[in-house]
Amino acid sequence: MLPHTERLLLGPGPSPVAPRIMRAMAAPVLSHLDPDMLAILDDVRSRLGATCRAPENALAIAISGTGTSGMETAVANLTRHGSRALVVVTGYFGDRLAQMLQRYGATVQRLDTEWGRACDPSAIERALKAQGADIVAMVHAETSTGVLNPVAEICGIAARHGALTIVDTVTSLGAHPVDVATWGADVVYSCTQKGLGAPSGLAPIVFSSRARGTTGAGPRSFYFDIALLEDYWVRRKYHHTLSAPLIYALHEALVAIGEEGLEARWQRHREQHLALAAGLETMGLRLLPPPEERLWSLNAVVVPDGVDEAAVRKQLLADFNIEIGAGLGPLAGRIWRVGLMGSGSNATNVLLFLNALRRVLDA
Repeated sequence: MLPHTERLLLGPGPSPVAPRIMRAMAAPVLSHLDPDMLAILDDVRSRLGATCRAPENALAIAISGTGTSGMETAVANLTRHGSRALVVVTGYFGDRLAQMLQRYGATVQRLDTEWGRACDPSAIERALKAQGADIVAMVHAETSTGVLNPVAEICGIAARHGALTIVDTVTSLGAHPVDVATWGADVVYSCTQKGLGAPSGLAPIVFSSRARGTTGAGPRSFYFDIALLEDYWVRRKYHHTLSAPLIYALHEALVAIGEEGLEARWQRHREQHLALAAGLETMGLRLLPPPEERLWSLNAVVVPDGVDEAAVRKQLLADFNIEIGAGLGPLAGRIWRVGLMGSGSNATNVLLFLNALRRVLDA
């Protein structure tokens, strides 16, 4: 049975999808090799590069799959058996990066940080001086903890030590400043269902020219081989049959971002995050990370003592049609994860959520 009631999606993703993007998905389906589709793909590549602020010589495409497919594409193409990888682990998705690198044959050194805190770049410097690395992998916006890591500093340190960098921007692209060129990052991946505001199913990814030059004979994965994917997106050689409706949705989302302007979009996400934080403070609630380490797109709200966090989420969904997320790992039962992403990051949604949460907690 298909749903007939629209949820207010204020969890860690997916985020609300604007009507214009839903309408784009209803356009006539084109073949993956239709000339009109290839023209759309060219425009998507251009707009993705601009949204990620990628250098001109970088490759910006979208992988057919969710954000995890972007992660696996990055890992598959940079990792060889015995590659030395230093992984910044500040939460659930940093841990996933470490696991995936290990599966692809890397020797992984974890740099674990307390969940709810950002990584200290000096720890990266010390680790690279002590042991070196071929790859340094990190999560920009850690969805499980609401923490923003200092990616620009980490990428700079890694470059000075000759390491390639992998950056997860799944919960930051379209909501926080993402600047691949300034960072000097080698592979940066994301998803469509969070800050970009489209449905899930595609994973934007950027490969620097340096990263593409290290792939050699190609990875063990056929599906995620970036050279084969570039052949399809750029040189029109068949690789797989992508979803036309999802491409339409991503294209429309990128057009909307261009119309709003990146800086204005980032400022909107910042303002709504600050409004939410202020409203929570008036209720005696707080966010887990310190202010200078907080995400704008994902807010980790500390559950008050004596409150059944699962019961609160259940009541918000049943009584107000509002979905928020639970904590993961060591933060399970300790936080609510409240997403303000894409078109969902607006003053109306902040007020609706605060009012609903107040009523549930006061009941």
